[in-house]
Amino acid sequence: MTKTDDSDDTLRDSLLTPRDWIRWGASAFNAADLRFGHGSDNALDEAAHLTLFALHLPFDIADSYLDARLAPSERMAVLALLRRRLAERRPAPYLTGEAWFAGLPFDVDERVIIPRSPIAEMIEDGFQPWLGEREPARILDLCAGCGAIAIACAYAFPDAEVMATELDEGALAVAERNIERHEMAPRLSLRRADLFDGLDGERFDLIVTNPPYVSTEEWRGLPDEYRHEPEFAFTGGEDGLGLVARLLAAAPDHLTEDGLLVLEVGNTAFEMEARWPDLPVAWVDLERGGIGVGVIEAEDLSAWLESGGLRPARGTGT
Repeated sequence: MTKTDDSDDTLRDSLLTPRDWIRWGASAFNAADLRFGHGSDNALDEAAHLTLFALHLPFDIADSYLDARLAPSERMAVLALLRRRLAERRPAPYLTGEAWFAGLPFDVDERVIIPRSPIAEMIEDGFQPWLGEREPARILDLCAGCGAIAIACAYAFPDAEVMATELDEGALAVAERNIERHEMAPRLSLRRADLFDGLDGERFDLIVTNPPYVSTEEWRGLPDEYRHEPEFAFTGGEDGLGLVARLLAAAPDHLTEDGLLVLEVGNTAFEMEARWPDLPVAWVDLERGGIGVGVIEAEDLSAWLESGGLRPARGTGT
């Protein structure tokens, strides 16, 4: 590496405290036009997260510790991790092997999309006011990925039986690891399934799903950080509605009579509204941001389907 003012030797000799490294990391991330959204939404928070991780320090450490002088080996560890984020443009959770969702830690690697669904806010609020006085006895996390939604739901509803389904074998392996980490077996069961395949006769009081819903065009335009994540976990056909259409058609057969479907579709919500303007969905106003999370009552969805509401989504062949 050519020696500059930002050479590794110069940085190790001049950046002495965690605060120094956080400041430098944030500046370097901004200068490199890194993109965020996998646990933090800005360069400063991401630099702080990676710096403290490299130092084996808690993320809620007292501010005074940020001015402690680091040993040379500690400075090398921080620099190596920050350099990787700059060079690889890999999301921070893939570098640390861990992501946080609904206040809980989860193992992640590049076999799974990094959990960041705004549904976390709803889980923390017990899906209120949408559930009302209903207490779900059986919950399904459809397209579970690393299992974060299912596990968070199991914490939120300790008396409920929770099932998680996922088609990809790599994602299933990561989900199994997280179930073991949180000691959720046997109350939380995991199955390999393509949506509801193999769940004949199974009904749930609450179905929560963050399925692949990104359109092909949107996927192609995503920043490099997102392209490290598995494409199958993003894309839902040309217009993003391929899997969503199948899911809506089959959900009433797996919801109890007064069951509730919680569905995330992000920006594809606009396509949904254009395609199915009379779909009985209530879009959730999320305090912490995020769009395209809707709730649908089982009886309303059944009535809509019976009236012929579901029309084939363009380009999906469904």
